[in-house]
Amino acid sequence: MQPQKLSNLQLELLKVFSYQLNNQQLSDIKNLLANYFAQQATEEMDKLWEENNWDNDTMTEWTNEHLRTPYQ
Repeated sequence: MQPQKLSNLQLELLKVFSYQLNNQQLSDIKNLLANYFAQQATEEMDKLWEENNWDNDTMTEWTNEHLRTPYQ
């Protein structure tokens, strides 16, 4: 089995984190990353809503669905 190589993101983060950061800087960077990925997820969900013509009624239907497997 071949070891996995680091991704371009991991390599870039290693460069950033090679410097000693104070707690506030570390927190700021974590928030930046979280906000970035949250924005990406939101954009993807917006695309799905558009492509599938979902609306609030769709969400209401989903909340009322019973998806559990019945036990026997």
